[in-house]
Amino acid sequence: MSADFIPLAPNFWVAPQISVDDLDAAKALGVSLVINNRPDGEEFGQPNGAEIEKGAIALGLTYVSIPVGPMGVSPADLDAFDAALSSNRGGVLAFCRSGTRSTIVRAFAEARRGRPVDEVIGEAAEAGYNIAGQRRMLEAARGK
Repeated sequence: MSADFIPLAPNFWVAPQISVDDLDAAKALGVSLVINNRPDGEEFGQPNGAEIEKGAIALGLTYVSIPVGPMGVSPADLDAFDAALSSNRGGVLAFCRSGTRSTIVRAFAEARRGRPVDEVIGEAAEAGYNIAGQRRMLEAARGK
Protein backbone atom coordinates (compact mmCIF):
# COMPACT_ATOMS: atom_id res chain seq x y z
CA MET A 1 0.00 0.00 0.00
CA SER A 2 1.21 3.48 -0.81
CA ALA A 3 2.12 5.45 2.28
CA ASP A 4 0.09 8.30 0.78
CA PHE A 5 -3.16 6.29 0.72
CA ILE A 6 -4.76 6.82 4.10
CA PRO A 7 -7.48 4.35 5.10
CA LEU A 8 -10.56 6.30 6.19
CA ALA A 9 -13.06 3.42 6.22
CA PRO A 10 -13.16 -0.12 4.88
CA ASN A 11 -12.42 0.06 1.14
CA PHE A 12 -12.20 3.87 1.24
CA TRP A 13 -8.88 5.71 1.12
CA VAL A 14 -8.05 9.40 0.96
CA ALA A 15 -4.80 10.84 -0.33
CA PRO A 16 -2.95 14.02 -1.01
CA GLN A 17 -2.47 14.84 -4.68
CA ILE A 18 -1.82 11.69 -6.70
CA SER A 19 -0.19 11.23 -10.08
CA VAL A 20 -0.83 8.76 -12.88
CA ASP A 21 2.01 6.66 -11.43
CA ASP A 22 -0.03 6.08 -8.24
CA LEU A 23 -2.93 4.44 -10.04
CA ASP A 24 -1.34 0.99 -10.28
CA ALA A 25 -0.95 0.93 -6.49
CA ALA A 26 -4.56 2.04 -6.07
CA LYS A 27 -5.78 -0.73 -8.36
CA ALA A 28 -3.68 -3.27 -6.44
CA LEU A 29 -5.58 -2.25 -3.27
CA GLY A 30 -8.87 -3.04 -4.95
CA VAL A 31 -9.77 0.52 -5.85
CA SER A 32 -12.20 0.70 -8.74
CA LEU A 33 -13.27 4.35 -8.32
CA VAL A 34 -10.98 7.39 -8.17
CA ILE A 35 -12.58 10.65 -7.01
CA ASN A 36 -10.73 13.90 -7.65
CA ASN A 37 -11.83 16.61 -5.20
CA ARG A 38 -9.19 19.09 -6.32
CA PRO A 39 -9.84 21.80 -8.91
CA ASP A 40 -7.34 21.92 -11.76
CA GLY A 41 -4.91 24.83 -11.59
CA GLU A 42 -5.13 25.22 -7.83
CA GLU A 43 -1.35 25.10 -7.50
CA PHE A 44 1.46 25.50 -9.99
CA GLY A 45 2.74 22.18 -11.25
CA GLN A 46 -0.09 20.02 -9.96
CA PRO A 47 -1.01 17.11 -12.22
CA ASN A 48 -3.92 17.79 -14.55
CA GLY A 49 -7.12 15.91 -13.78
CA ALA A 50 -7.52 14.88 -17.41
CA GLU A 51 -4.15 13.09 -17.30
CA ILE A 52 -5.16 11.18 -14.17
CA GLU A 53 -8.53 10.38 -15.71
CA LYS A 54 -6.87 9.00 -18.85
CA GLY A 55 -4.55 6.85 -16.73
CA ALA A 56 -7.44 5.59 -14.59
CA ILE A 57 -9.53 4.63 -17.61
CA ALA A 58 -6.53 2.84 -19.16
CA LEU A 59 -6.40 0.66 -16.02
CA GLY A 60 -10.13 0.00 -16.06
CA LEU A 61 -10.86 2.33 -13.15
CA THR A 62 -13.75 4.76 -12.98
CA TYR A 63 -12.72 8.39 -12.53
CA VAL A 64 -15.01 11.13 -11.24
CA SER A 65 -14.12 14.79 -10.82
CA ILE A 66 -15.91 16.58 -7.97
CA PRO A 67 -13.74 19.66 -7.45
CA VAL A 68 -14.28 21.39 -4.12
CA GLY A 69 -13.06 24.96 -4.20
CA PRO A 70 -12.77 27.69 -1.59
CA MET A 71 -16.56 27.94 -1.17
CA GLY A 72 -16.61 24.45 0.38
CA VAL A 73 -18.78 21.40 -0.17
CA SER A 74 -22.11 22.01 -1.91
CA PRO A 75 -25.23 19.84 -2.05
CA ALA A 76 -24.41 19.23 -5.73
CA ASP A 77 -20.97 17.92 -4.70
CA LEU A 78 -22.62 15.51 -2.27
CA ASP A 79 -25.12 14.40 -4.91
CA ALA A 80 -22.27 13.68 -7.34
CA PHE A 81 -20.36 11.82 -4.61
CA ASP A 82 -23.37 9.69 -3.72
CA ALA A 83 -24.05 8.94 -7.39
CA ALA A 84 -20.46 7.83 -7.95
CA LEU A 85 -20.56 5.55 -4.91
CA SER A 86 -23.95 4.09 -5.79
CA SER A 87 -22.65 2.46 -8.96
CA ASN A 88 -19.25 1.45 -7.58
CA ARG A 89 -18.55 -2.14 -6.57
CA GLY A 90 -14.96 -1.86 -5.33
CA GLY A 91 -12.70 0.33 -3.26
CA VAL A 92 -12.60 4.11 -3.49
CA LEU A 93 -9.62 6.46 -3.53
CA ALA A 94 -10.53 10.14 -3.10
CA PHE A 95 -7.83 12.78 -3.34
CA CYS A 96 -7.24 16.52 -3.12
CA ARG A 97 -4.23 18.62 -2.10
CA SER A 98 -3.87 17.07 1.36
CA GLY A 99 -6.72 14.59 1.70
CA THR A 100 -8.70 16.89 3.98
CA ARG A 101 -11.32 17.99 1.45
CA SER A 102 -11.89 14.40 0.40
CA THR A 103 -12.35 13.46 4.06
CA ILE A 104 -14.81 16.34 4.51
CA VAL A 105 -16.83 15.41 1.42
CA ARG A 106 -17.24 11.85 2.72
CA ALA A 107 -18.06 13.17 6.21
CA PHE A 108 -20.86 15.36 4.86
CA ALA A 109 -22.23 12.52 2.75
CA GLU A 110 -22.20 10.22 5.78
CA ALA A 111 -23.87 12.83 7.99
CA ARG A 112 -26.49 13.51 5.33
CA ARG A 113 -27.29 9.78 5.35
CA GLY A 114 -27.92 10.04 9.10
CA ARG A 115 -24.67 8.79 10.56
CA PRO A 116 -23.93 10.34 13.98
CA VAL A 117 -21.64 13.34 13.69
CA ASP A 118 -19.38 12.17 16.53
CA GLU A 119 -18.72 8.94 14.59
CA VAL A 120 -17.90 10.85 11.41
CA ILE A 121 -15.54 13.22 13.22
CA GLY A 122 -13.95 10.30 15.08
CA GLU A 123 -13.38 8.34 11.89
CA ALA A 124 -11.61 11.31 10.35
CA ALA A 125 -9.51 11.83 13.50
CA GLU A 126 -8.40 8.18 13.47
CA ALA A 127 -7.13 8.78 9.92
CA GLY A 128 -5.26 11.90 11.07
CA TYR A 129 -7.73 14.56 9.92
CA ASN A 130 -9.16 17.03 12.42
CA ILE A 131 -12.54 18.07 11.04
CA ALA A 132 -14.07 18.98 14.42
CA GLY A 133 -14.47 22.57 13.18
CA GLN A 134 -17.08 21.27 10.74
CA ARG A 135 -19.34 19.98 13.55
CA ARG A 136 -22.15 22.53 13.19
CA MET A 137 -22.31 22.14 9.43
CA LEU A 138 -22.21 18.35 9.73
CA GLU A 139 -25.07 18.48 12.23
CA ALA A 140 -27.02 20.69 9.83
CA ALA A 141 -26.36 18.24 7.00
CA ARG A 142 -27.61 15.43 9.22
CA GLY A 143 -30.74 17.41 10.02
CA LYS A 144 -30.07 17.47 13.75
